Amino acid sequence: MTGSVGGIVNVLTHVPNRGHIYTTKLSKGLSNNFSKALDDASIDYQSLVSNNDPFALVIETASKNSITTVLTDAETLLFNVPFLNEFRSGDQLIVHARLPKNDYSIVSALKDLDFVIVLSSTVQETQDIALASYKFLAQNNKPVLHFFNEDYSEAIVDHLSLDFVSSYLESEQKTFAEKLSAYDYFEYSGAKNPTDVVVLLGDSGISNLIHAEDYGTINIRVFRPFDIQSFLDVLPSSTQRLAIVEQSPKKPFAQFQNLLLDFVGEISQLLERKIYTVVASQLASPDFRSLQLLVSNLRLSSPLQNEVFGISSEFQDSSKHLQKYITGAQTLEDAYLKILRQLHTDGNLSILNQQGTETAGSSTPEFGFGRFLFEEEQRQSLVIQVHSIIKNSAVVNEELIQLLTKWLVSAKSNSKFSDTERLFQLLKENSTLPDIDSLLQLEPSLHLKSSWLVGSDSWAYDLGNSGIHNVLASHKNINMLIIDSEPYGKVNANGLKKKDIGLYAMNFGDAYVASVSVYSSYTQVLQAFLEAEKHDGPSVVLAYLPYHSETDSPLDVLKESKRAVETGAWPLYRYNPAAQSEDDIFKLDSSVIRRELQSFLDRENKLTILAKKSPSFARNLASQNNRAKAQQRLKAKAAYDELLESLTGASLTVAFASDGGNAESLAKRLARRGTGRGLKTTVLSMDDLSLEDFALEKNVVFITSTSGQGEFPQNGKAFWDGIKNAADLDLASVKVSVFGLGDSLYWPRKQDAHYYNKPATDLWKRLLFLGAQQLAPLGLGDDQASDGFQTGYEDWEPALWISLGVDGTPTLDEPPPITNEDMKRESNFLRGTIAAGLQDTSTGAISASDQQMTKFHGIYMQDDRDVRDERKSQGLEPAYAFMARVRLPGGNVTPRQWIKLDELADVRGNGTMKITTRATFQLHGLVKHDLKAAIRGMNSVLMDTLAACGDVNRNVMCSALPGNAKVHAQIAKAASDISEHLLPQTTAYHEIWLEGEDEGDSSPKDRLVWESRKEGPKKKKVLVAGNSLVDVEPLYGNDSLYLPRKFKIVITVPPYNDVDVYAHDVGLIAIVDESDVVIGFNVLAGGGMGTTHNNKKTYPRTGSMMGYCDYEDVNTVCEKIMLVQRDNGDRTNRKHARLKYTVDDMGVDSFRSAVEQLWGKKFQPAKPFEIKSNIDYFGWVTDETGLHHYTCFIENGRIEDTPDSPHKTGLLELAKYMMENEVGEFRLTGNQHMLISNITDNHLQTVKQFLVDYKLDNTNYSALRLSSAACVAFPTCGLAMAESERYLPVLISKIEEALEEYGLRHDSVVMRMTGCPNGCARPWLAEVALVGKAYGAYNLLLGGGYHGQRLNKLYRSSIKENEILDILRPLFKRWALERNENEHFGDFLIRVGIINPTTEGKYFHDDVPEEAIA
Repeated sequence: MTGSVGGIVNVLTHVPNRGHIYTTKLSKGLSNNFSKALDDASIDYQSLVSNNDPFALVIETASKNSITTVLTDAETLLFNVPFLNEFRSGDQLIVHARLPKNDYSIVSALKDLDFVIVLSSTVQETQDIALASYKFLAQNNKPVLHFFNEDYSEAIVDHLSLDFVSSYLESEQKTFAEKLSAYDYFEYSGAKNPTDVVVLLGDSGISNLIHAEDYGTINIRVFRPFDIQSFLDVLPSSTQRLAIVEQSPKKPFAQFQNLLLDFVGEISQLLERKIYTVVASQLASPDFRSLQLLVSNLRLSSPLQNEVFGISSEFQDSSKHLQKYITGAQTLEDAYLKILRQLHTDGNLSILNQQGTETAGSSTPEFGFGRFLFEEEQRQSLVIQVHSIIKNSAVVNEELIQLLTKWLVSAKSNSKFSDTERLFQLLKENSTLPDIDSLLQLEPSLHLKSSWLVGSDSWAYDLGNSGIHNVLASHKNINMLIIDSEPYGKVNANGLKKKDIGLYAMNFGDAYVASVSVYSSYTQVLQAFLEAEKHDGPSVVLAYLPYHSETDSPLDVLKESKRAVETGAWPLYRYNPAAQSEDDIFKLDSSVIRRELQSFLDRENKLTILAKKSPSFARNLASQNNRAKAQQRLKAKAAYDELLESLTGASLTVAFASDGGNAESLAKRLARRGTGRGLKTTVLSMDDLSLEDFALEKNVVFITSTSGQGEFPQNGKAFWDGIKNAADLDLASVKVSVFGLGDSLYWPRKQDAHYYNKPATDLWKRLLFLGAQQLAPLGLGDDQASDGFQTGYEDWEPALWISLGVDGTPTLDEPPPITNEDMKRESNFLRGTIAAGLQDTSTGAISASDQQMTKFHGIYMQDDRDVRDERKSQGLEPAYAFMARVRLPGGNVTPRQWIKLDELADVRGNGTMKITTRATFQLHGLVKHDLKAAIRGMNSVLMDTLAACGDVNRNVMCSALPGNAKVHAQIAKAASDISEHLLPQTTAYHEIWLEGEDEGDSSPKDRLVWESRKEGPKKKKVLVAGNSLVDVEPLYGNDSLYLPRKFKIVITVPPYNDVDVYAHDVGLIAIVDESDVVIGFNVLAGGGMGTTHNNKKTYPRTGSMMGYCDYEDVNTVCEKIMLVQRDNGDRTNRKHARLKYTVDDMGVDSFRSAVEQLWGKKFQPAKPFEIKSNIDYFGWVTDETGLHHYTCFIENGRIEDTPDSPHKTGLLELAKYMMENEVGEFRLTGNQHMLISNITDNHLQTVKQFLVDYKLDNTNYSALRLSSAACVAFPTCGLAMAESERYLPVLISKIEEALEEYGLRHDSVVMRMTGCPNGCARPWLAEVALVGKAYGAYNLLLGGGYHGQRLNKLYRSSIKENEILDILRPLFKRWALERNENEHFGDFLIRVGIINPTTEGKYFHDDVPEEAIA
């Protein structure tokens, strides 16, 4: 270990009683030598940002029982003097501070602190004095400041050993003893009997410059305590003149030198030594010539005092190398400032401490508040003058008097004044009148602006002395935006006792307070800003913006924000003491709060109100309060189990770790079998098995699946972390076995082979290492085996029973596992126990069987995976919420429907709307309490969710076709007719969601809408023989089994293929005659996208041509195809249950014949057609009737408000305009975009202005981005293995840089990303596809057809971002240089041999490049 910092760290590795260690750095993203050296030495530490008052945290965590060490720089110390002053004798603190080059001025500036201050210069000195600091700390009982010069390369000559350090610190000898005896408080070098001596507070290496024999130097080693006697002891008796020298290249601030004061205080002792000349000097540059001049001055009869020798200059701006981080922080913080600016497009926003001004310190909030007070004083003077003019002046201009009066009212009420320009104009026109000229002198004060201070959370460390206190105590009408950038996890690790600014401000009584997070709720931020500006008094908006580095991406910030908000670490709320209603004073906008805030609300009697308003809040509150009771119940159960132990056979604990459910099911089955053999069995997740209990067990079996890159599943991670780090756990009395579930080909590359069943293998090795005995050998199940994991399991389980001595015990036959078919059969036509589950307020979830049944109702239960770990660690259940998908055949949406969906997204959902890849809407984040109200809300505007998911025919999609109104009307009607024809006839949907009144209805009239609706969900059962009313399913079967798997139908109109007609169970290609009449359809059957990674029995497939049918037959044809699938599809294996496998199993011709037999007709030969693309075309189009249509780019279908793009607000305002004026509609596309359709000429310009105002007119993106699509994936999809929607835009931005260089910005390439292989974004047809394999890892597929007609093929497996970019950039470059005219990227890759074509779905896994699996 080299360098000065290395010397300090060398000491830290040996000293005992080492407590907290901190380092400081100029920005979060900037690394430094402190961190690197500590990392290399494997020493735990915490990094703090220099300008965030780091010593405030040091004060909070410092202990008198262990030594706190800080590695920092001298400049940081200087700005933390208020906190350093709080340290007292007895505080166990050592600070190692790096000095700026050749600058010791900070040392003398800090001399009055109650610290021991020591100095070192060379690397060896730094190590030795660092060690001595611990001795000084013990002997002086005071904290220590050790200043050192940093040298990056010099090696330590004499290393310290652990034995020496221990004996040195434990001995009673003086500080500078043994190996450190070469050091002293003051160190002399130079002539033996000099008359002139230079006393230097500076680099001890300067002594080496001295060659003269007529003067000497004394270096100060221990500056505090200043021991004059030690100084006199080393001072030669021949000395007559002293030069007191401070080394610093900076221009001196004062007329006297700080260091001189120490000697002036002891002047009598100097006079006794006949030293009559004492000269203070500054050494700006440590060179021989400067020293000579300094000594020459000392020898003058009248030497110059406070003279600077050498070149004095200010340091270069140290922020230059920080520019990247400064820019990064400003970019992130701009998320809030953009919203403020959007609220003040009139220019009436004043950020009082705006960065970029030339005034020193002008960016500090303290400066801004001072500026506000000055401007307020000026404005008050102006108010008096205006009032005087209105009352007494002879001004005769009536308009001017009116405007001045209006201005006066606005100034006194702190409201906006919109006529400033006109007022100025009139004042100038009347400037010759009495008193008017004096008003113009105060012109800046006439601007009534919204005043804001912007600060960081560093204000939160010492509220009583901070700018926040001053602002709040002033009771002035000023707004504060305080941006907190500390990530939640880091705050937890810090143990940071930051004051809660929100609580502090609320206790003032008259302050508006809001806690917001732009990455959690844009709308709430907007509301908070508006309410803060309306409030008459101080306002504090606490804005969360957590980042680990200033270069973090918005996605990183979003994840951190969600973790903090969902766990209550950063609650969202608004506190308005001026609200008229008691209920409106405090508004909670999130469902979990901190204990401190809970106490405040309890004191204010607000908790009961909030609990009534928000069931999710009430549930979380109860969950938090009942953790102790839950622990008591666990202990009671353990005691009961112990009692039972003596009454039954041997014990067997089965612990599982499972993500997908296979390992959990297997564990429960094993436990049942054990019970059947007379064993006392317990089954639980690994994380529920504590290490303490584990060590007391007798027989334990672990069953674990494999997640990601050889990682433990979610409910086994904590157990693994615990046992991995448990060095003293004794398992000698425990018998164990492990069975693992994995896939030997999931990571096909040789270098990734160790990921196969890694959790099970690692756990087995660790258990044996800790002394556990083998109950049965390690068992491994492989999905690639003939019977999957069962092949290995069938060998492993018998060995377990033999070891336990119960292998010969007779057992009852086990019931077969419950399948989806069983659940459907027993569901009573899709009712299940859904209604009862909705009434259960103890949990946000519903039962497993109901989760399957609700899919038929268009609903999926999900949880927020971003916060899953955090909630688990807090003892909370997952953040369960539901996704509801609208059945929207044809993709048309009225303005009224759009307005209702927007309302439901805000009031019931997560504030966003998602356009899916099947041209409908999904609402996410619907908690159970809000689910019924959301479904009823949709039905109140003639939309439903029935059959939007589940094993039925789902939403029927058709081309958006903005250029041909006549054709679009026909295919939209066909889509609607097919959807209605194939709609399930159960009345369960109406019974569960729509029957009767509900408190969530926005209007009593809502029921009339759906009750009078002719189509849609069936309302009444059928009367059958015996006068009984029953449900009847004429198409799906009265056995309630419905279809084996989902069934999808789409309609396209050549040359467009924006629905991916080849990708679905049924693809209808409209055949249009010369009169724009749709005469019929070419029918494709057997398309489908879902696969399983590395399972070659699963594959994507494009539809096979059945032939042509007339328009009037299309409903019947779709029905008969569906019935053949109903009767022939595989109901035993859901991975083989889609229509695509049925077609391949039967053969295309046999399948066609089966359909024709049911139909009673034959397919005609397919009609000619030509498809040219499967993308959307953006911008304005006018159809043949003169109506206008605009296709908007909605990236990945997410309609939300962001600081850059307030799309959701814009589309809502547009929908209101369209509804009020009875013009237009919306259409959704299969590529996740939307059209504003049917706009007449007289409304065209207004609509265009809406698009401009809300940035919906921007289609100036790269053709790659415009042609991209992504599924939802994280955080809501339970199947996601990797990011998709949130990550694809980030990746495309990095690819676009290369496309610009290659001249490909405007060349379309279809690129799609999914988080798993189920294929929701239809990646298998893309020219470039990325399919999630594990978090951050993707399979790269290439060679899909640009028209959507050809499947792609695996090119590389399990690659990360850097590999993706390294592969794609050269391929794009080659395409740019070598392509044929109009040759698309996928076609080019096949032509030049980069990838082989996939000619048919069942050959998808063939001819894969060796590199993909090497």
